Amino acid sequence: MCNSCTVNIDQTKADAFASQMITILNHGALGLMTSIGYRTRLFDTMAELPSSTSDEIAAAAKLNERYVREWLGAMVTGKIVHYDPKDKKYTLPAEHAVWLTRKNTPNNIAVTSQWLHVMGYVEDRIVECFHNGGGLKYEEYNRFHEVMADESRQTVVIPLFEHLLPLAPGVREQLEKGIDVLDVGCGSGKALIKLAGEFPNSRFTGYDFSPDAVQNGQKEAGRLGLKNILFKAKNAAQIDDQKAFDLVFTLDSVHDQADPARVLKNIFNALRTDGTYFCQDIAGSSFVEKNMDHPVGPFIYTISCTHCMSVSLGQNGAGLGAMWGRELACDMMRRAGFGRVEVKNLDHDFINNYYIVKK
Repeated sequence: MCNSCTVNIDQTKADAFASQMITILNHGALGLMTSIGYRTRLFDTMAELPSSTSDEIAAAAKLNERYVREWLGAMVTGKIVHYDPKDKKYTLPAEHAVWLTRKNTPNNIAVTSQWLHVMGYVEDRIVECFHNGGGLKYEEYNRFHEVMADESRQTVVIPLFEHLLPLAPGVREQLEKGIDVLDVGCGSGKALIKLAGEFPNSRFTGYDFSPDAVQNGQKEAGRLGLKNILFKAKNAAQIDDQKAFDLVFTLDSVHDQADPARVLKNIFNALRTDGTYFCQDIAGSSFVEKNMDHPVGPFIYTISCTHCMSVSLGQNGAGLGAMWGRELACDMMRRAGFGRVEVKNLDHDFINNYYIVKK
């Protein structure tokens, strides 16, 4: 025990916690290196190679060998990549590749590791907010829309037809016949563009607070020649549509709004009487003590503190945060006027709740 300690401590517990902290440091570092492995396509490259030297891996990936070799050092000591010192060759086990490569989307966890860079980029500004309050603007985040689009492709776009739409009975048939659809907080519009291409008889509108995100959506829709889709830069709290849509989506976008209560009321007003509101949002409880066994609880709270809550507070908003939780979400939807709120989950998705909401 250190001489400066003034209270008795359980040294076994103290040593166990020190070991936990060292694990955190190692895992945090591996998270960053996993993001680099995704962005440089090193995982994709290694998954297609036999056991190879660092020179061979670098050549196949068209990357600098010295950087690749140091990255491999992290991967080997982190037990992600196997190394044979006899022939100095590295192997990405197939059992690991299924969680790290693009061809295994939507099971590619490496995609999500990119958030560590996005959030770390604003650490200094977040520390300022701890002292002074307030929050950040969307444009202060580096690569946010790029990473969000990557994440959206994996969690929404790819499972959209097979898993998500079936959660709302009858919606697919309505889309085939032709209805009016709104996506609030659409980002770059990946999901909406996918829907517009699949259902040419329906009409699609996307609203997002960010002009950059809207511009990305417009460019992609134009490239694909879609004529049944419209994007607008619009604050969700200022939506004034009245009974204009048969189906409204919010895909992971309510909790970071400045005025989520107003947004939900606006969605209620914009939805036709027999319409459906489909809300995807973070799975969790409004009570921290009920999130102790959440498989990515610390990760979600961290993303919330450094982005979701902060961008809301940056607009003098409510600052709900990503873990606003099922209890508060259902209550706010009912207070917005909705009469029926059904919460569904998917076996493969432990991160999201799916709220199927009717008037």
